[in-house]
Amino acid sequence: MTHYNIIVYQENFNIGPTDIESLDIISTGALEYHALLKNRSYIINIIDTDFENKKMTLEVNGNSYEMTIGDEYDQMIEKMGLLTTKTHKINSIKAPMPGLIVEIMATIGQKVVMGTPLIVLSAMKMENIITSTGDGVVKNIEVNVNDAVDKGQIIIEME
Repeated sequence: MTHYNIIVYQENFNIGPTDIESLDIISTGALEYHALLKNRSYIINIIDTDFENKKMTLEVNGNSYEMTIGDEYDQMIEKMGLLTTKTHKINSIKAPMPGLIVEIMATIGQKVVMGTPLIVLSAMKMENIITSTGDGVVKNIEVNVNDAVDKGQIIIEME
């Protein structure tokens, strides 16, 4: 039997098969329902659904609620910590090709995340923006504007 964990405004509700069976719910129109629960009447309208992300927006008796619905598998994955994001720390940024340093956008001590623009490298008549390949802090900038660099040369050290 499937148990669902429903999160509404950071409040968790565990719903099991007996909870679902105890609902007296009928459809009153397209995406509209009437429910009785513990002698209370509820008018429910489905405002938005995002099944891919298991989210739904409902209007219950005129009040709007955003919900996230997780089944037993979602709960297991969360308990195992498989949804946490990991950062990729880097030690250095290397020139991907030979070229000329046109602009330095990074500064020493700057905290960077993956994708942060660091240097503009001119190569083969094109300007290429060199971005961070991970997270870190700029420790040292090994090049200056108008320096020629070789492929694989360290241009920025990270910590």
